[in-house]
Amino acid sequence: MRGRGRMRMLRRGGGPMGGRPLHHMGGGFKPRPHILRMPFDLFVSEIHYSRIKALPEDKDLTQALLKRHAELVPTTLEQTSIQALVLKVQGVLEGLTVAPGNFEACQLEEVRVVGSFKKGTMVRGHNVADLVVILKTLPTHEAIRSLGAKILEDVQKQHEDLGFELEATDRGFNILTGNASEQAVVRVLITTVGRNFRLISSSMHLDMKYLQSHLAAIRHSRWFEENVNHTSVKVLIRLMRDMRTRIKGLEPLSPWMIDLLAHFSVLNTPNRQALPVNLAFRRVIQLLSAGFFLPGSCGILDPCEVGAIRVHMVMTMEQEDILCLTAQNLLRILSQSGYNVILGLDQKTNDATTELLVLNGVVVSPLEVVYDASFYERKIGEDEDDDENDEEIITAKEEETETAETCIA
Repeated sequence: MRGRGRMRMLRRGGGPMGGRPLHHMGGGFKPRPHILRMPFDLFVSEIHYSRIKALPEDKDLTQALLKRHAELVPTTLEQTSIQALVLKVQGVLEGLTVAPGNFEACQLEEVRVVGSFKKGTMVRGHNVADLVVILKTLPTHEAIRSLGAKILEDVQKQHEDLGFELEATDRGFNILTGNASEQAVVRVLITTVGRNFRLISSSMHLDMKYLQSHLAAIRHSRWFEENVNHTSVKVLIRLMRDMRTRIKGLEPLSPWMIDLLAHFSVLNTPNRQALPVNLAFRRVIQLLSAGFFLPGSCGILDPCEVGAIRVHMVMTMEQEDILCLTAQNLLRILSQSGYNVILGLDQKTNDATTELLVLNGVVVSPLEVVYDASFYERKIGEDEDDDENDEEIITAKEEETETAETCIA
């Protein structure tokens, strides 16, 4: 079940390099083609494996999922407060875009609402909304500070009875309101138009990786709005985000990975019919445990990037292995009807993948990591030595040939 390979040092998913072959460039050897494969997916292969008995209804799991989801939906007070703050901040920003007046620190091109607030997947207790501001001018630190102070000043003028705060961040700034228990936060994320990217200086301007990620957030929100209309996808996203905050092994999953994985699990079926939330939940865990986000897997193509960019390629090998390991632990727990433990409905444990559990008389013990960084480094060193030896052999043969030609001449 674990796909550990032939020996302890091999990576999860098979092969000594976990699907990333080392190419021997010397000695006339041709690089081995890197073929991506789709891990086993029962919901796609079901036509080849006919069921002996009908699929169980799984009512208990469905009820547990819906119960947990109801606990994760933001309260009416949270939704009202964040909605009001977004409208206030967005209104001031759009006003500066159209009529900046005496504000000359920077020029605004566009303001976009992004993130979970825009997608409708916010989680209770995380009352945060994201706005991306695209600047026409360069995003200097001084300009961003001036913009934040201007936004705070204008918002306070319009609503003197409410208390607002400004908080500087590496990505831009935050506007906060309310007390600690009922606080609403609007994160203003700064980026700039594409023609300015070649002029970015790490010492004077916002970090390039933040500028690029903020533009990507706009593309992600647009794609989500156009392609995700099914309720089960949003339910599954909330559940997975909650699991990610509680289960350490799921931390490598980014919000964008979770969005695409939930969309794939619900809607990518042979008959194009959406799966119910209970089956989609099982499918997510089964896919990850089968190596869906391991090296060598086709995974999911990023629909918002040019070229064959797969979303799991941003993870390190160690993160990929831990993610697969965690999913395999979750699958073993789920197979023993331990969904209450996974969803956090059982308050006895927070991270079920790191503890010894007894479910229905079956002992479920945590699996061990397979990836070994020292083995990987040692293997690279051995292959480099092999390449050097191959080059020496070729050089010697070339010298022998030149000597023989000279003698004949």
